[in-house]
Order: sequence, then C-alpha cells, then structure tokens
Amino acid sequence: MTLDDLTPQLESYRSDLVGETLPFWIEHGWDRQHGGIVTSLDRDGSRIDGDKSMWFQGRTAWMYATAYNTVEQDPRWLEFATSCLQFLEQHGFDDDGRMYFLVTEDGKPLRKRRYVYSEAFASMAYSACARATSNEQWAERARQLFDQYTRVSFEPGVMEPKVDAETRPSKGCGPLMICLHLAQQLRDNIGDASMDSWIDRCIGEIEHDFCKADLGVVMETVSPTGQIIDSFEGRLLNPGHAIEAAWFILHEAKHRGGDAHLVSLGVQMLDWMWQRGWDEEYGGLYSFRDVYDHPVQEPNHDMKYWWPHTEAIIATLLAYQLTGDERHAERFRRVHDWTRKHFADPQHGEWYGYLHRDGTPALKLKGNHWKGPYHLPRMQWYASQLIDGDCR
Repeated sequence: MTLDDLTPQLESYRSDLVGETLPFWIEHGWDRQHGGIVTSLDRDGSRIDGDKSMWFQGRTAWMYATAYNTVEQDPRWLEFATSCLQFLEQHGFDDDGRMYFLVTEDGKPLRKRRYVYSEAFASMAYSACARATSNEQWAERARQLFDQYTRVSFEPGVMEPKVDAETRPSKGCGPLMICLHLAQQLRDNIGDASMDSWIDRCIGEIEHDFCKADLGVVMETVSPTGQIIDSFEGRLLNPGHAIEAAWFILHEAKHRGGDAHLVSLGVQMLDWMWQRGWDEEYGGLYSFRDVYDHPVQEPNHDMKYWWPHTEAIIATLLAYQLTGDERHAERFRRVHDWTRKHFADPQHGEWYGYLHRDGTPALKLKGNHWKGPYHLPRMQWYASQLIDGDCR
C-alpha cells in the first residue's frame, strides 16, 4: 500500500505546478491594472476576452494561497491570491449580498446566476488567505459565505428551481459535492470543527440518494427522494462530477484514519463511473453518458474535457493509497499517460481544455470563463503532496 512506485509521476506534478502552471497564470492572467485575474487566454497566453468570472477570482485566490500555505511561501503567490480576493471583495457582490458570476475587466456587473458556486469558491478563498495571513476577519467572512451557500443551496424555496418544481421536483448532486469540499477546506484552513456535521450530511445524502448499486452508477440529478427521473436530464450521467465526489469522500476517509466505510463508498463510486466513463477505443473520459445507455441530448457528450481527467488522477491515486489494489495504480497510469499525451502543451505550457473524442484539440485556448488555474493546478498540488504523505 505504497505510492513509491509512482514517485516519478508525482514528482513531475510538483515540477509542473511550480515551474509551469502557477507561473503561466501569474505571467499572463494577472491584471495588474485592475486587480484579479483574466482567464480567457489563447494558447500562448495572449488575452482574448477581458471579462472576469467571479468564481475564478475565488478559485485563483484559493489555489495560490493554498500553494503558499503548503508548498512554498513564495510572496508572489500570496500577492496574486490577495489581488484576486480584493477584486472579489470590491466588485463581486450585488446589493442583495449575492455574488455576480461575470463582471467586466474593471469590475462592472454583467451576469448573476441562480447557483451560489461563486460564493462557495469565495468562501474557500477567504479561508485559505486567512490561514496564510492570520486574518481573522477573512476567516469570519469564510464562515459567513459558507452559511450563505448552504442556505441558498439547501433551504427549500430559496434557490430558483431549474425547472418548475411543482411539475418535476428534483435535486442535484453538484451542490452537495461542492458543500462537502468547501466544508473540508474550512475545517483544514480555519480549524472549524463544526464542518464535520456538514461533511457527514453531504456524504450521507450522496450515498443514499445518488448512488445506485443496482445500476452501478452515481446519478447527477434525482427526485427529492432519490428516484431516477426518466427524462434526458434525469438519466444523465456526468462521470467527471461523480469521480470528483468520489475523491472528496476518499480524502475524508484518509482524514479519518482510513475509515473503512468511506473507503468502500469512494472506491465503489470510482469503479462505477470509470466503467461508465472511460472510452476503451480512444482513451480518456466521456463528458456525458445515459444511465440506460440511451442517446444523450448533449452534442458534446463524447468530447474529452480536461477537468474530469484531473479528478480521475486524484481519485485513482487515493484509491491506490488507501487499498493497495493494483488496478487503481493501473488506472492512474492510463489516465496520467493519456493526459500528458493529449492535454499537455509542451510548447507553451498548461493544458488544452477541450479535445475531440480521438484526443485531438477541439480548441487550443488555455482558459475561458470556465477554465483557469483550478482543476489542473489543484490536481498537481494534491498529487505532489502525496509524496510527503500530506494533502492539506
């Protein structure tokens, strides 16, 4: 039950993180005039859109503060994180306390969304920056935004439903998995032990309502009581999301000293969705599948996105570390080799985000309002931390 035989790959993640990924976004994304980060970059890092997604101000602040806290106290990393957090503070909130999703380069509002993911990543950012600076006001802000996230996400009637709730009531796995990860971050960064109850609640609901042992799947959307909804959206599987949730649960298992039930649950979720999601012909993970293998309505269903593969790297590493089962090491090697061959850009650094099914680039941009310095550097950071037996 050791990762020693995978040390060369783990060390490559550390060198890529410190030598390539983090410097790429500091050099090309940091808006030193207005503050914060611009994430819409072409292959070589040149800017192609100046609008700023607010959740990436939070994600970036969290990532660079986390690297500062755990890898190296590089003052540039903390300065960049603080710039993103300050831009978020100044321009991220509407008068009702909710956050914008998209603003202009200088912070004028463009768009809000019904989801509260911007608030979740802002909470993570405040917690990591509080840990880096011992700023108790930021720690309290992290708690306040966590409370706002849970209230909007889980209190009945607060979040506007995606479809008419009387006609087709439903709930998604996404808010639960984000809450799980957010609670883990607040527990680790600001020592908030009250997060354990939220972690238990999220894991319990995911297991009870979204995991279907008879079908071998983790659902993305179900009825309020966990039943499958026979519609395009109700049958939809998102392998990347499910595998991400699996590693959050495996992380918790490790935190709790190898909790047997959580290890079993996380590995089961990974097994199911690897089998459903891995493309045996071309390699890589599909974006979407149907629980009954019907056609899905998303035309991009067989594209290969960068982020499910970063989640699979972490999940397979954790599964191998916690179980010693060689099949998880073999899966890790497959996804590691495939991503380095198809996503990595050896000329300009970072990864492409969007590939055709056969692994050729569909777009060569390095970022947009959805892709930036989060999934890739988070994976590189987490995986490289496993060398030292740490992942906080």
